[in-house]
Amino acid sequence: MFDKLEDIAIRFQEILEMINDPSVISDSNKFTKLMKEQSELAPIVEAFNEYKNAKNTIEESLMILDEESDEEMKELAKEELAASKEKVAEMEQKLKILLLPKDVNDDKNVVVEIRAGAGGDEAALFAAELYRMYCMFAEAQRWKTEMISVNENGIGGFKEVVFMINGVGAFAKLKYESGVHRVQRIPVTESGGRIHTSTATVAIMPEAEEVDVEIDMNDCKFDVFRASGNGGQCVNTTDSAVRLTHIPTGIVISCQDEKSQLKNKDKALKVLRARLYELELQKKQDEESEARRSQIGTGDRSEKIRTYNFPQGRVTDHRIKFTSHRLDNIMNGDISEILDNCIAADQAEKLARMNEN
Repeated sequence: MFDKLEDIAIRFQEILEMINDPSVISDSNKFTKLMKEQSELAPIVEAFNEYKNAKNTIEESLMILDEESDEEMKELAKEELAASKEKVAEMEQKLKILLLPKDVNDDKNVVVEIRAGAGGDEAALFAAELYRMYCMFAEAQRWKTEMISVNENGIGGFKEVVFMINGVGAFAKLKYESGVHRVQRIPVTESGGRIHTSTATVAIMPEAEEVDVEIDMNDCKFDVFRASGNGGQCVNTTDSAVRLTHIPTGIVISCQDEKSQLKNKDKALKVLRARLYELELQKKQDEESEARRSQIGTGDRSEKIRTYNFPQGRVTDHRIKFTSHRLDNIMNGDISEILDNCIAADQAEKLARMNEN
């Protein structure tokens, strides 16, 4: 591990020298690529420097304890030694995590699909609340959201909603959200006061570039129609909505959010690309042995991942056995604590597998 860290430190220094070279600065593509590499290596180099400084402090403290006769100096050296040993252990763990293989999709934007599951109108209302939760989380991260399509149920709920979240690292944080989300509460439509259980499924897909997925346009069938629902005076007057059918897979995508047919077509292709990319990723994951799969879950739509219990104000993530009693905050987009715990659990498992090997 430390040989690798030394190589990274050397490479980091090389990059610093290169980005100050006028010939590199004038080449925007090369400069951008080097800046990206620098930002990826910087946290590793910083942690490695802290580790080395702590190791040096340990050596100095041991020398003082060995050579110094002054008791006060020895006492200070003992304190320094204990603190530095803790620091070394802390930085070793941090470096192991930083050196874990990075998911190539982590920096990508995401396409989010939320569908009402079991529970009728109550499930649709819950799907709308999940949409609001993710939009508020995205806003707090200073990411942008972009609606692609929505199918409403008439009382404020969503039978299905598809939207994009644009922001660096969006997939890295949100990939753990894919799966079945369950809600337990008394529905507004329930006159008897009984607690109902409803579900909604969430799919988080990395946005795929054209280089990631090549689409043969001969495999695509486009139908245009008039959009319906809210959206102003242009909605019902022009054939701007687009329905895209991918013939080989049978995937159907409708997009009516934009007034322009061309823009709706472009959005539909983005969703198709993301779905085809996800299918390919799932295929690769299925080919891996069970031991190599993440137990945290980052893609199985049928996996029940979380329960939102309104009577008790509790949210439980079943994969990591994590419970929070901050349900109101969570529904208002404050999901960082849950996501951080998912990331930590995933990293711990990867480290354990690495140590086994």
